[in-house]
Amino acid sequence: MISTQNYAALPPAADLKRLCKALAVLDAINSPDWEYRYYSYNPAWGEDEQLLEMRDGEGDQMLVLFRPEGCVINGFMHEYDQPDKAQVTRGLPDAFESFMFGEPVNSIGTTFCLWYTPAHGWQRGTVENEDDGSEELLYIFDNQPATYADWATEYYTDESDKKPVTAEAVAPIYRQEPLTKAKALALVDEVEDWTMLATDLQEIGYPYEFN
Repeated sequence: MISTQNYAALPPAADLKRLCKALAVLDAINSPDWEYRYYSYNPAWGEDEQLLEMRDGEGDQMLVLFRPEGCVINGFMHEYDQPDKAQVTRGLPDAFESFMFGEPVNSIGTTFCLWYTPAHGWQRGTVENEDDGSEELLYIFDNQPATYADWATEYYTDESDKKPVTAEAVAPIYRQEPLTKAKALALVDEVEDWTMLATDLQEIGYPYEFN
């Protein structure tokens, strides 16, 4: 299980960026209403900055910032005590300072932080409490389509007549294949508004072919 104790299992920043886009695309298909999505992706969050946002609607939130220097993950679990932020960010590269100590991270809170640079790979600051809940947010980054499929089936199809989400339907998106109508309909029974989905894909920066 990926956590702040097993952070070396995270994919490199470039691979994680592709995975984050895939998660946002899959959620856009499964949840046309943005309000109810877990994962969203903004490829123009700032100058040379891209951002994945995860929020569960119950107070937990994760932000992953991508910059040319690498990436940084801020995780917040509302049921866990927040550690000393100066400790969990000890050694943080300067490129990520303004993000971790500015908004919206400052208002959200920080229960764990990890960062990646090409020179040093994944790193963390000082973690005094191993039970920080990080595995509850980071597990989705194992790059296995079945992991998302299992989660989405429980979250999006529980107590509904929607068909289960399968790993086979998720895999092409994980491989960054252009989304077609057939690939989308392998995930859900119907897409009510293809134009809105196309707009979502454009905003995420993901290729599609709906002709």
